[in-house]
Amino acid sequence: MAKVSSAEFQKNFGRYQDLAMKEPVAVTRNGRERTVLLSSEEYHRLKRRDRRVMGIEDFTQEDIAAIERATAPAEARSFDDEVK
Repeated sequence: MAKVSSAEFQKNFGRYQDLAMKEPVAVTRNGRERTVLLSSEEYHRLKRRDRRVMGIEDFTQEDIAAIERATAPAEARSFDDEVK
């Protein structure tokens, strides 16, 4: 991943836009990464992964058994009224 200061990024925005088509560009401020510029194609790919829905066929029998055995922690009781 390329890294560039925010001042340099502002001066050469088009250059870093082009570079972001090939690899993410981390924009730093005071030496620390603040934002990352990436291609819209990569952004949409990541968003699709974020919203992946799993079907029952994606779970193994061990997964299903573990879910059936699972219990919510005591702190979660405050949400019980939301499922009634």
